[in-house]
Amino acid sequence: MMKDKADLSYLFGSNASYIEELYEAYLNAPDSIDSHWKTYFDQLAAQAGHTAKDIAHRPIQESFANLSKQKQSVAAKGGVDFNLMQKQVSVLRLMSAYRVLGSRAAKLDPLQRKGREYLPELDPKTHGLNDADMAVQFSVGSNFSASEKLPLSEIISKLQQTYCGTVAVEYMHITRSEEKHWVQDRIERDLSTPRFNADTKRRILKQITAAETLERYLHTKYVGQKRFSLEGGESTIAALNHLIHSSTAQGVEEIVIGMAHRGRLNVLVNTLGKEPRVLFSEFEGKIATQLASGDVKYHMGFSSDIPTDNGPVHISLAFNPSHLEIVNPVVEGSVRARQRRRGSEGRRQVMPVLIHGDSAFIGLGVNQATFNLSQTRGYSTGGTVHIVINNQIGFTTSDTRDTRSTLYCTDIAKMIDAPIFHVNGDDPEAVCYVVQVALDYRMKFGKDVVIDLVCYRKLGHNEGDDPFLTQPMMYKQIAKHPGARALYADRLIQEGVITAANAEGYIADYRAALDKGEHVEQTLLTDYKRKHAVDWTQYQGSHWNQPVDTALPAADIKRLTTTFTALPEGFTAHNTVKKLLEARRAMAAGEQPADWGMAETLAYASLVTNGHGVRISGEDSGRGTFSHRHAVLHDQNREKSDDGAYVPLRNMSDHQASFMVIDSILNEEAVLAYEYGFACSAPDQLVIWEAQFGDFANGAQVAIDQFIASGETKWGRLCGLTVILPHGYDGQGPEHSSARLERWLQLCSEHNMQIVMMSEASQMFHVLRRQVLRPYRKPLVIFLSKRLLRFKDAMSPLSDFTEGSFRPVIGDTVSGRDEQVKRVILCAGQVYYDLKKGREERGLEQDIAIVRVEQLYPFPYEEVAAELSRYPNATEIMWAQEEPKNQGAWYQIRHRIESLSTDKQRVTFAGRPASASPAVGYMSKHIAQLQALVEDAMKLS
Repeated sequence: MMKDKADLSYLFGSNASYIEELYEAYLNAPDSIDSHWKTYFDQLAAQAGHTAKDIAHRPIQESFANLSKQKQSVAAKGGVDFNLMQKQVSVLRLMSAYRVLGSRAAKLDPLQRKGREYLPELDPKTHGLNDADMAVQFSVGSNFSASEKLPLSEIISKLQQTYCGTVAVEYMHITRSEEKHWVQDRIERDLSTPRFNADTKRRILKQITAAETLERYLHTKYVGQKRFSLEGGESTIAALNHLIHSSTAQGVEEIVIGMAHRGRLNVLVNTLGKEPRVLFSEFEGKIATQLASGDVKYHMGFSSDIPTDNGPVHISLAFNPSHLEIVNPVVEGSVRARQRRRGSEGRRQVMPVLIHGDSAFIGLGVNQATFNLSQTRGYSTGGTVHIVINNQIGFTTSDTRDTRSTLYCTDIAKMIDAPIFHVNGDDPEAVCYVVQVALDYRMKFGKDVVIDLVCYRKLGHNEGDDPFLTQPMMYKQIAKHPGARALYADRLIQEGVITAANAEGYIADYRAALDKGEHVEQTLLTDYKRKHAVDWTQYQGSHWNQPVDTALPAADIKRLTTTFTALPEGFTAHNTVKKLLEARRAMAAGEQPADWGMAETLAYASLVTNGHGVRISGEDSGRGTFSHRHAVLHDQNREKSDDGAYVPLRNMSDHQASFMVIDSILNEEAVLAYEYGFACSAPDQLVIWEAQFGDFANGAQVAIDQFIASGETKWGRLCGLTVILPHGYDGQGPEHSSARLERWLQLCSEHNMQIVMMSEASQMFHVLRRQVLRPYRKPLVIFLSKRLLRFKDAMSPLSDFTEGSFRPVIGDTVSGRDEQVKRVILCAGQVYYDLKKGREERGLEQDIAIVRVEQLYPFPYEEVAAELSRYPNATEIMWAQEEPKNQGAWYQIRHRIESLSTDKQRVTFAGRPASASPAVGYMSKHIAQLQALVEDAMKLS
């Protein structure tokens, strides 16, 4: 039985550990303990409407431990003052309130536009503490202070310095205790206060001086030209440089940075070491470029090798369009590929850094998806350092009621338990301090961390914009603000670190260097040879129809098949899988034709065993959306998390290249952008993104338009990414029929992509192998028929794998009547079989030839011309397609066909009528339309 509450001697001595266990059980399930103890714990904590769950677990345990030592007090009083115990709990609750809410009372806004918010939770009176308690010593735990007990006044002072100064930290949302306690112990030990020596302080001042001086120099020299100034956020440069130089001390050898255009020119010059004279030439339009179109200067990427005290570091700034955050998954993919080249230490040696804008960070959905990728098996990069340049204005609005529905723009990062460090941009030392803590967290836990650098935007959205039109009051404050450099210089003068002459000298030295087009101190390694660099010269200057041998000997096919159809001992496969493996063995023996799943698997097996890695991702890629691939097999008697999943293609040999197949998150935009970034950094691998249905690729249109289609012409970026898009009209409605072929073909020019729509299984085998074995690195887009995956007529004999190569055009197989042919039908994909059947039913083999154009771009002019020349008396060339007339290939291919026709030939069309929707939703109407287009194709004039 519980004793009277005035007699609390049982709380101490040998009973303390027992009390702690009871308290832990109470926190987890209050009703699970004895009612007397439940009542006691309720009484202990229930003040001002709070419950015991408001109190952090570890502090109250330490409180019990400290109280257990007070034996003399117990002996003197015959018990403990229950009021003092309640006060102790109140102190712990106040400490917890600061840890949870302190950021809301911090001094974060350089403009100080709003008064500090009164938070009753941070008021001692709310917790029953008064002035008389300020001198009373309370237990705080061994990690909060060197002393386990402090006066309340000192406790509050330390809490305010830690949580309510120019640094504010949010971490109590983290669910893993180890991570949460690490952050708490670090900042409470440091009081969130940097302690840099004089040399470091001078270096920080020089860096923000360089940032400010460059912007002002450009503002006066190139009046009215867009540059998306960093003024107001100059501490970003100090943050980046501190991050780079500190990271090398922890083994980082390569950093990939992704950022939008705000401050990009400053980062290029003052962080990556781009020569100012080169930047000036870009402003003046004097830069000669070999690129077909190029891009504006604040979208361009750059890379350099920078010396640090701990060795060289390679820095890459990714190319990025104006779609702001879309570069983020591209960077993550590129980092993942670079890490894999380095092996087991890759995640420590290569680090991604993403720089965001405040409104874009929370406003654009690609960030949610990128965060969602961050801890998944196929996409994790060991933690990203995020820096938000929070100018409190977003694009053109300064009212957060219009830009987000959360308190902070960084709240989105809480979805992955990332710690968030808010810091006032006017305190560059604090900025560098939080960068160091963030870096240490990333390196220890391998997880994302966010720095919210609260600053302002000195000018308008661009240099031609007048911000007073929309934010008059804010810009009156900005006009009076001296700038972070001036404030910090004054601070260092007061500290005796520099003199006023030193501060002015830094500006003069930097301006003098800019006048010469040079750097003041920036040093680059010009002859440094990186061990893990990719040699791109072997992929330059090649052509799409460069011959390559993609066939395999029959013996190799049989050997590979024997390996990837074998199951581990004791593995119980699904009956469907057993039959599939048996069928694949028969296909390899030439006993039955090979289907598309077999063609794919043979291609992957042959590549990985010859040193070419394969990476496939998509929302159902392991099994395949249409159950045709089965690259991952599942033991029917074990959970897949308990080694119940088996991947045959990872077990081909002891020395094979990697094979990774990933069932990705339910997202297209971020995942496709990620795979693009991966492929850009892994030209020796076959990298595939597969849409669940081709229609869903429209959710990734930004990645398609801005990177896949135009990355080479804008930035010179070669990329061998393969995209598989299920496509075909089978009566499944508007969202499961069309991969929007017309959109892809509209984007085709300058041999920027390869678009194929194939009709035979062996073609899949050859085109996948061709993509890697040929030194031609352009995106390959495969429009894949769902219906043909198991369609017998689309299967291929073994000889099609042991001989030949990919055929851009497949001619008509009917022989002996070429001069009688009146019409030549050109088509692509599965509609060929509908046309072929229609011709047979009508007995028109002598009058109509059907030619399959398997590669739609680059258009195979020579091969198509050769087929057309077989029919000298044909008076009509028809393009037939399943898609509506205003969609599909017709309007993008018509001029190509006409260029090959003679004066005596008409170019005509057969297909579905023009439609606002990709496909009809009624099966009866679908069948009627198919019959009509076949009839049109067969009806001779």
